[in-house]
Amino acid sequence: MAGAESAQIAGKVVVITGAGRGIGAATARLLAARGAGVVLGSRGEAELAATADAIAASGGDVAYQ
Repeated sequence: MAGAESAQIAGKVVVITGAGRGIGAATARLLAARGAGVVLGSRGEAELAATADAIAASGGDVAYQ
């Protein structure tokens, strides 16, 4: 099932709010690992940058503001 799910997600762009920590950060990492481009938003700049850096370091396509 994971292969089919990844195929549906790969190449899509997903916007995630609250991506600096918790469920938002975990969701961002999971979707990026499955091939989605992720655009992240959060109130905490440092936490958001850390999430984005982790995704980029593992080869994910990420942008944040």
